[in-house]
Amino acid sequence: MNFLTQVFNFLAEMSVGEGLKYLGAALGAGLAVLTGLGTGIGQGGAAGKAVEAVGRQPEAVGAIRSTMIMGQAVAETTGIYGFVTAILLIFVF
Repeated sequence: MNFLTQVFNFLAEMSVGEGLKYLGAALGAGLAVLTGLGTGIGQGGAAGKAVEAVGRQPEAVGAIRSTMIMGQAVAETTGIYGFVTAILLIFVF
């Protein structure tokens, strides 16, 4: 109960607009970081399928590798965008 009292006292001292701004920034940063989850799952799936393709056609390893790396670079941009968005929300707002 003591923790809740401290939270309510903190919120009472802060203006409503300022508190909502921090709350929105924290929630937005948390959601933005979750983009890394999708990136990791997508890249892992792509790498697994590339390994399967090399197992079926070992002579096409060069083409498969270059296509996989290009796809993973594109997938990684979503994770980077989410990270940059989270950093901006935490430190700018």
